[in-house]
This record gives sequence, C-alpha cells and structure tokens, in this order.
Amino acid sequence: MKKQIRILGIDDAPFTFTEKYATVIGVVMRGGEYLECVLRNQITVDGSDATFVCKEIIETTRHRKQLKAMMLDGVALGGFNIVDIEELYSLTNLPILTITRDEPDFEKIKSALKKNFNNWEERYTILKKGKLHKIKTLHNPIYVKCSGISIEEAKEIITLSTIRGVIPEPIRIAHLIASGITRGESYGKA
Repeated sequence: MKKQIRILGIDDAPFTFTEKYATVIGVVMRGGEYLECVLRNQITVDGSDATFVCKEIIETTRHRKQLKAMMLDGVALGGFNIVDIEELYSLTNLPILTITRDEPDFEKIKSALKKNFNNWEERYTILKKGKLHKIKTLHNPIYVKCSGISIEEAKEIITLSTIRGVIPEPIRIAHLIASGITRGESYGKA
C-alpha cells in the first residue's frame, strides 16, 4: 500500500443537546503527513442523516477519485446520529473504518437509546452491525469496525496514518479543527 494514500477523516464538532445541528468536519490527508483539504457540513443532533451527510461529503469533494478510505471517530456523530458504515460503503464504494479509543459499553448504549428514542431498536441494530476488532498498539488498544476492506488492510491504513499515540491523523486533525472552530481553541482527544 502506498504511503501517501488519500484518506478522509471525519469528526463532529462539540455541541449541546439543545442545539438542532452539529457541525461535521472532514479532512483529506495523504497518509498521516500532509493535509490537502478541509470540508464542512452539518448533521441533525440525534437525527438520522449522518450516513447521507457522510455520503455527500465523499461525493462532493474534488478529491473523490483519489480517496482510498474514510475514517470516522466512532460510529455516531452528533449524539446518536449513527452512520451505517455498510450502507455508506455500498453507496460510495469507498472503504469505511470507525476507530475509538474505548471499547463501547453496548448495554449502556442500549439503555440510553431505549430511554431517548422511539426507534431505538433500529438505531441499535445499525450501531451493532459489523465486527468490532480490538487492535493492540504501542500504547492502549483501539477498537475498529470496517466495511469494504479487510481488517488486515484496515490495520495497514491505520499504521500508515498514525504519527503519535493511537489515533490516526485524519481523525485527530478533523477533531482539532472541529473543536477549534466551535470553541475558539481546540482541546481534548479525538
């Protein structure tokens, strides 16, 4: 795999649950070394448009033909606006990876969904799609789901795009930009 493959990283900006919309930032990077483009869109907080918005981001960037994968910071944006990574891959033919630092507590998530959504079962089904892989790193493990790509290829892309720590640069940079434009200064970990 080429070291300079183009990867789209996406993360949501900080938001409150009193807001209707959350900003979504995408960055196109060559591996983990060179930032080529910053993209912006919005999703409905706790809505159901995240898959569509991610598809729109992929399809409208001028870098679309060069993209080799998309990375998400987890499977949900803007609260519980869950990205159906299998559907997104099917619609775009672009491999999709979700990466999180912490192992999801599915019982806690299920409880929150039941409490807050009439369609909790549908959201939970989408959230549970795909196998969750625990990947060891030099630091703490990360948890990865992927669609349209093998876990071995996903690991290779993660390794290529991670400079320090455990979070790949496309997600880390998207997080920094998203929190910086919302709060005035970036903070926190992706």
